[in-house]
Amino acid sequence: MNIDPTKLKDWEIAELSEQNMKTVKELSVQLGLDEMEVLPYGHYLAKLDYRTILDRLKNKPDGKYIEVTAITPTPLGEGKTTTTMGLVQGLGKIGKSVTGAIRQPSGGPTFNIKGSAAGGGLAQCIPLTDFSLGLTGDIDAITNAHNLAMVALTSRLQHEFNYGDATLEKKNLKRLDIDPRNPAIGWSIDFSAQALREIMIGIGGKMDGFIMKSGFQITVYSEIMAILAVARDLKDMRERISKMIVAYDKKGNPVTTADLEVDGAMTAIMAKAINPNLMQTIEGQPVLVHAGPFANIAIGQSSIIADRLGLKLADYHVTESGFGADIGFEKFWNLKCRFSGLTPNCSVIVCTVRALKMHGGGPRVAPGKPLDKAYIDENTELVEKGMENLMAHIETVKKSGVPAVVCINHFYTDTDNEIQVIKDACVKAGARVAVSKHWEKGGEGAVELAEAVVSACEEKPDFKFLYSDDTPLEKRIELIAKEVYGAAGVSYTADARKKLENIQADKNLSSLGTCMVKTHLSLSHDPTLKGRPTGWILPISDVLIYQGAGFIVPVAGGIKLMPGTASDPAFRRIDVDVETGRVKGLF
Repeated sequence: MNIDPTKLKDWEIAELSEQNMKTVKELSVQLGLDEMEVLPYGHYLAKLDYRTILDRLKNKPDGKYIEVTAITPTPLGEGKTTTTMGLVQGLGKIGKSVTGAIRQPSGGPTFNIKGSAAGGGLAQCIPLTDFSLGLTGDIDAITNAHNLAMVALTSRLQHEFNYGDATLEKKNLKRLDIDPRNPAIGWSIDFSAQALREIMIGIGGKMDGFIMKSGFQITVYSEIMAILAVARDLKDMRERISKMIVAYDKKGNPVTTADLEVDGAMTAIMAKAINPNLMQTIEGQPVLVHAGPFANIAIGQSSIIADRLGLKLADYHVTESGFGADIGFEKFWNLKCRFSGLTPNCSVIVCTVRALKMHGGGPRVAPGKPLDKAYIDENTELVEKGMENLMAHIETVKKSGVPAVVCINHFYTDTDNEIQVIKDACVKAGARVAVSKHWEKGGEGAVELAEAVVSACEEKPDFKFLYSDDTPLEKRIELIAKEVYGAAGVSYTADARKKLENIQADKNLSSLGTCMVKTHLSLSHDPTLKGRPTGWILPISDVLIYQGAGFIVPVAGGIKLMPGTASDPAFRRIDVDVETGRVKGLF
């Protein structure tokens, strides 16, 4: 099918491409799967029985492991998922057996400004509507499991307040003495709902709950999403969910889901979600979709289970990390790979001329507003000035010992002179570089990138973590701040300092991984600082404990864990053709 992406919207391209989709049965034959290993959700979607597949293929060598990250993006994004899909298609075009793994989009950005995360142009994951609007229900399961923990907490608070110890004992309940002023989590919803950030609950009479301050976070920030990303199997997920801290008692001791006796029910809700979802690129390569986005406020990785499956099912497996290498790759490197035991063969760093111009001092880029002419007309000076940001990300990847491949995600407004500036700087920095026109030409346009990745995978990576397991938490934070972000140092609020010291004094907590929360719009904590800022201090405002997921979460700056909906959200343009039932307007 001949499709011109310059004349059609992404959802229109997806709709046309879906006319030639492979069925689940065709994809499963392509992957060499047994019929009972595939759990169909209609004709074109399925979940894969990870346990059966991994057991059957346990002696098969893993394929090459490729991670996709990016430079610090503009607020519009730089096409990381588009590049991931393009690379999968490009590897398929040169005859390689390949799978991809990407994250399921959140309803927050889908119905807000950013839109879905299926890729774009001729490099997309389809079917788009299913991908964007709930897929097989994983995010709904996370929302329900998370909120069930809150139901258990608030119910126990109410009953402990209303009943004496004798009545509690009759009901086979132990008094947990929960401190309503010190909850560890709030409620969860998968929309950008700023009005729910802070709420009061339990307003009413004695039977209407316990009056307390609470709030909502977006579902993809839930610790259960992080657990889905890092769990190795259902048993591991069950153990991690049981360790989740929901609140603290009046002596400051943690109250877990196991204490509330809700961990088993939460795992039951999540039992189907642990199986990765099977989709495809518009050129018919298999794509595993599992776990969620937001590496700025969460781990932001496709799941370990999806990667383990992809590495057994193909010779090349491409997985995506969230945002820039300072956030997504750093968490892939020091958290995901540590938990999985897998070693990547190369990392692809996506950059665009547009983003480099912004980092070079170009005019402000804002979602929903036309780009300034500076981003369309040739300006090699801005590109050259913005190269400092790309160099920082190349250096981060090289510190891991993994070969770096810079992908110039080509826009049709880019000029040869601008592209040459990037190529020259990358070669000088010791990184492979390839121009990819996957948005415009699909797999054919990504052949140069695919060949560069194959070449990089022939090298033997000298993989090493940024810090060892026994590195103190404060030192880890300092290493990430200085070695990855480029900070001059780290500061703490009094509350964050106290929490840090308490964690470091607890052997069970001090050994957990470190998952930073920081803006994705700058190497620093300040989204207005572009390029490669120097001489700044990283301010840690809070330190959270994700005991179930297995990491401590230092929060830098005043970042919100519940995004807000803008004045011109995407939901205004999404509708259904009532004659055919086809959804239109997704992007």
